[in-house]
Amino acid sequence: MESANPPPGRPRKRSRTALRLFGLLVFFGLAALIMYYWFLTYYPNKQHVQPDYGGVQKPVFFRGEFIADGALGEKESLKLPLDFIKEKVDPSIVYESASDSVIITTKDKVVRMKTNALTAMVNEKPLELKFPIVKQQNDIYVPIDPIKQYYGFTVAESAETGNVVVHLQGDNVQWGKTETSSKDGVAAMRREPGIKSPIVADVPAGESVMIWSEHDGWYKAQRQNGVVGYIRKTEVVLDRVETMPARAEPKAYVPWKPLGGKINMTWEQVTTKNPDTSKIAPMPGLNVISPTWFHLVDGEGNLKNLADAGYVKWAHEQSLQVWALFSNGFDPKITTEALATYDKRMKMIKQLLAFAQMYNLQGINIDFENVNLKDKANLTQFVREMTPLLHEQGLVVSIDVTTKSTSENWSMFYDRPALAETVDYMMVMAYDEHWASSPVAGSVSSLPWVEKGIVQFLNEEKVPASKLVLGVPYYTRIWTEQTKNGKKEVTSRAVFMETVVKLIKDKGLTPVYSAETGQNYVEYTEDGKLNKIWIEDETSMKARIELVKKYDLAGVASWRRGYEVPEIWNAIKQSMEKRP
Repeated sequence: MESANPPPGRPRKRSRTALRLFGLLVFFGLAALIMYYWFLTYYPNKQHVQPDYGGVQKPVFFRGEFIADGALGEKESLKLPLDFIKEKVDPSIVYESASDSVIITTKDKVVRMKTNALTAMVNEKPLELKFPIVKQQNDIYVPIDPIKQYYGFTVAESAETGNVVVHLQGDNVQWGKTETSSKDGVAAMRREPGIKSPIVADVPAGESVMIWSEHDGWYKAQRQNGVVGYIRKTEVVLDRVETMPARAEPKAYVPWKPLGGKINMTWEQVTTKNPDTSKIAPMPGLNVISPTWFHLVDGEGNLKNLADAGYVKWAHEQSLQVWALFSNGFDPKITTEALATYDKRMKMIKQLLAFAQMYNLQGINIDFENVNLKDKANLTQFVREMTPLLHEQGLVVSIDVTTKSTSENWSMFYDRPALAETVDYMMVMAYDEHWASSPVAGSVSSLPWVEKGIVQFLNEEKVPASKLVLGVPYYTRIWTEQTKNGKKEVTSRAVFMETVVKLIKDKGLTPVYSAETGQNYVEYTEDGKLNKIWIEDETSMKARIELVKKYDLAGVASWRRGYEVPEIWNAIKQSMEKRP
């Protein structure tokens, strides 16, 4: 009778066979995983896709970047979006909705183009356009002819794709040539830097492409038809660097400045009647005078004219430049209205040009104060539009600005860096540190405060020293302090230099030098009230001139003629001429 159990050796044989089968399965499974991983990691994506421009029909590219707003038209009628020009080319180009106009200001041109109009105005002279500005909903498109002329950029439109490639003058473009060992003789240009990214173009070997950047072994490249993608560095050989041609720059306007010296200007305050010039004492060292002649009188841009030909004749006989002051009357409401549109701004400019020619002036000094903060951009635009036209007539353009403070209407509305780029000179009115109604008595213009303001203008506001003129006061204030109902009350009155000299003499006072303010100081009690004076005199003026020399500023401007003592002119002149 046979046993029911299998022979002892058979189970071990089956076990070995099973192990072998399991090993083979593991091996092939691992091999499959490895091949799958290799495929995922190293096998190039062969998928071809069209470039994605988000539905934009006429893509624009700038330095290899796709611009979201496309162009309009083609060939000669091609138009670029204003937003692109403003962002990438000229931040100061303006679309003014009130007049439906695009306004370009350059160093020597003011260009005004109205939508759907074929006549533009260049420095207020007509220029015929082939194609007008177009407005589509809220988007503005500018024809390329005028903007190429004024900005000097290069525009290339691909006949193959319609893509538009824009270069600025002076741009350096790195070119490369593709080379490849692939069987089909093309280099794959991919959407992103990596072999798994789909292909947007097959670039034949030997084709020139623009190289914009490098990303982990890939070049961001652009074909001449505008298509942008990534090509392996190993498939591109760097070639030439092309510098985009620059337009011929217009002859630069060179503003007047004293030969071998600095500007020494004073303001002549004219409220109703010009002074009798026969009674004006000599002012040695003075080379510019600025009478306050032109004033904005309404929101339409009409100006009041107080100019006097006899005064100009006298000034020229004294070898003085006449830079007439133009004021907004310190009226924020009419200033807002007059600055609101191109036509009103140009109305003011044309009046100034006519007055300058009529009276043989050498410059215009802009004095806009008490301006609403909302008008900051319009004031800057006004000065940008005014300056090229005044320069065309050979006039020096200067502007008066206050020191920096947190006052919206008296300081913050000035875009000092932008204004400094435009004008020839900027007068910083470095006085009224302690103003008429100040709750605390103090200097009109202490030396540390003045120097701090100068440094702020040079470093923070980026005003070139060669343009910055230091405004100095020919007046001071007598401060009166008294106690009423247990509280200190402070009042002041502005006085001329001569008033302080006489007061000190009459009362037998002895001023002392204040190192804290860099000025002479005196105080006295009268009728139980304490009076304090921080004195403006030769000491304070000489110290200010030393600051002008220390920072190599353009010069000095004094407010105002008639407030000074006669000897102050020689003190300033000698300090200006004195070598360090």
